[in-house]
Amino acid sequence: MARSRKPLSVWLFVLLFWVPLAAQSAERVTLEHDGLTLVGHLQDPADRADGIFLMLHGTLAHGRMETMAVLQDLLAAQGQNSLSVNLSFGIDAREGMFECDRPVTHGLQEHFAELEAWMDWLRAEGYGPVTLLGHSRGGNQVARFHQEWDPEDVRALVLIAPSTFDAERAAASYEAQSDMPLVTRLDQATELMRMDQPETLLRDVRFLYCEELDVAPTAFLSYYAPDEAHDTPTLIDGIGTPTLVILGSEDDVVADLPERMGSLADPANVSTVTIDGAGHFFRDFFADDVVDAILDFTQRH
Repeated sequence: MARSRKPLSVWLFVLLFWVPLAAQSAERVTLEHDGLTLVGHLQDPADRADGIFLMLHGTLAHGRMETMAVLQDLLAAQGQNSLSVNLSFGIDAREGMFECDRPVTHGLQEHFAELEAWMDWLRAEGYGPVTLLGHSRGGNQVARFHQEWDPEDVRALVLIAPSTFDAERAAASYEAQSDMPLVTRLDQATELMRMDQPETLLRDVRFLYCEELDVAPTAFLSYYAPDEAHDTPTLIDGIGTPTLVILGSEDDVVADLPERMGSLADPANVSTVTIDGAGHFFRDFFADDVVDAILDFTQRH
């Protein structure tokens, strides 16, 4: 299924009447968890019982980065509740992009524990069923959270340009970026875990977009150890929960995603929508097409 740009007259109407709504800021909310203050951004124009989107950003980003903020504002304009959260990465009250200026102590399991804490918070605040929504690596991570932690009250998943994974490609990319074989770093992290030293940091290593910082071995392994669960199409093949995957036809970050989605063995609960002309971040009016696709999907589930 593909979507194309709307006529200019529609966009002029949107510009005239949506801008005041978009100017409304999300409410900053906080949650105490594991000795840290977690930060989220809440918009709830609808009855809480109607449910809410729990939104997760991409790699080392935050809940009000451009893509997330625009989608959240557009959802609010359509009467949809949403909470867009910041992963802490072990930083108290973390806001903004991760600046690669401090150690990384949190890996995937710590991320999932934070998502579970937000799920508990939403239940305590009286919100109804949750739709997990993630962009890029955040799409993979909310899907993994759903599959591995089995949280309660999840209505559906919305994965926007979710990440793919190939072990050989990942290893080659890491070595090209760091002049160090990935297997060497994996062996170092594994040895620290074997020696029961999870608090001992790997020093001055390449990690995601950061050229050089200190990383806990558990965090490094959770991101870099070869694991099919890093690959979203593999992860959701045969999933039992209604799942929407949104692709951009011009996305060169996960360029293999359309082909990979087309090869699912059991796509019974997976819907795929392609936004014609959109890149990885669905900037400008492509975000409106994303929200249209989301609402079409959630109204059917």
